Amino acid sequence: MKIITGISDMQSFADSLRSQGRTIGFVPTMGFLHDGHVSLMGRARQSCDIVMVSIFVNPTQFGPREDFSRYPRDEEGDRKKCEAAGVDVLFMPAVAEMYPEKPSVFVVVEGISDVLEGAIRPGHFRGVATVVAKLFSSVKPHKAFFGQKDFQQCAVIKGMVKGLNLDVEIVVMPIVREKDGLAMSSRNSYLNVDERRRAAVIYRALFAAKQLAAAGVREPEKLRNKIQAILAEEKGISIDYIEIVDPESLAPVNAVTENMVLLVAVHIGSTRLIDNLLIL
Repeated sequence: MKIITGISDMQSFADSLRSQGRTIGFVPTMGFLHDGHVSLMGRARQSCDIVMVSIFVNPTQFGPREDFSRYPRDEEGDRKKCEAAGVDVLFMPAVAEMYPEKPSVFVVVEGISDVLEGAIRPGHFRGVATVVAKLFSSVKPHKAFFGQKDFQQCAVIKGMVKGLNLDVEIVVMPIVREKDGLAMSSRNSYLNVDERRRAAVIYRALFAAKQLAAAGVREPEKLRNKIQAILAEEKGISIDYIEIVDPESLAPVNAVTENMVLLVAVHIGSTRLIDNLLIL
């Protein structure tokens, strides 16, 4: 596995691969890799000639009171996971390489960046869209692979690609879950044993609401109430939002139909977790 840390080196290597007619599959990450990330690498391996993974904890997507400094990191473990997954190139730029000066140019996808996570974390998706655009210009992928767990992030990135006419296909892969249903996330490492046990209620609540919809319930409020009631079964869980939205516009729906998405964000102790489930 080749490890590259410089942007110009990454661009030159990507250009050489493209000139040979080889397709590049890209998995951008912030490291502390888990089986969800590995599933993206596997999909990239199946559909592309070359698999590239980036590890970069992006400071511009963290708010002033958020967890950039304590975000979990495990470079050695990440390298081993990438090698085991058959990754060809690991791109690991330093913050000073990605942002050699104070950032003054940003990518903003208006509308869908301002609701849900964007309303609670102002500027978050500006940082996400900007760093993904910079990574795309460095890695020059044909396809980029993202996980559905960060549903709004995927929508923002798709909007950025469409709005800027970027020549990259965005592939969104299903959420990878633990045996009890908890969506895999690097932030799960913040949970203590009791919090980890209680966190399983998130998926139980979402799945119960999905079953209501499958049974014919069409009022969004009834689904929200069901999710809220099940979350309330566990102590110490506070809710940021419970929403049923259109998967493209992220606008709240007046009636539940197919292809809607259930979205939740909660705090368990000091840890904030998000999850979602599609209504099919």
